[in-house]
Amino acid sequence: MSNYRRSHIVGGMYFFTVNSSRRRPILATESLRDALRLAIQKTRLTHPFEIDAWVLLPDHLHCIWTLPQGDEDFSVRWSMIKRLVSQACADEFGVDDLSASRTQRKESGIWQRRFWEHQIRDENDFARHVDYIHWNPVKHGLVTRAGDWPHSTFHRYVAQEMLPSDWGIAANVVGVFGE
Repeated sequence: MSNYRRSHIVGGMYFFTVNSSRRRPILATESLRDALRLAIQKTRLTHPFEIDAWVLLPDHLHCIWTLPQGDEDFSVRWSMIKRLVSQACADEFGVDDLSASRTQRKESGIWQRRFWEHQIRDENDFARHVDYIHWNPVKHGLVTRAGDWPHSTFHRYVAQEMLPSDWGIAANVVGVFGE
């Protein structure tokens, strides 16, 4: 098995991408959203982290977390979250046609095995990734305005007056992220 080199900065801030298995469009369903919310709450009780930005799309999610000082283990947090969601949703999204490898490892068919992370380097990097997160539903053609996608911290940013409510309208932002 490959050994992935991951950035580990104590108390760091990280951008993550996590995909559903085979990119199945199941993550934005009500039952999985509820299970994900509960899994995050349970995980944060023993392994705290701050959620700086988040978007949940049908087949993947993006988020930015800040870990507490003295802690660098984001992998254990993702492991706990994925396991708790998988246990809660096993009957609904579970174990149909799992590979022998997934069966042997007692994995569900909900999540891709790995995730992608990027350490946020500075304020500009943070701002670019927050914009990317909030723009993602528009980029994927799910809505024409960032504010129309309900599963995003965009609404929190607007409520805290960190973004205007009309930010992320397709006609205004096309090309900013290389699309």
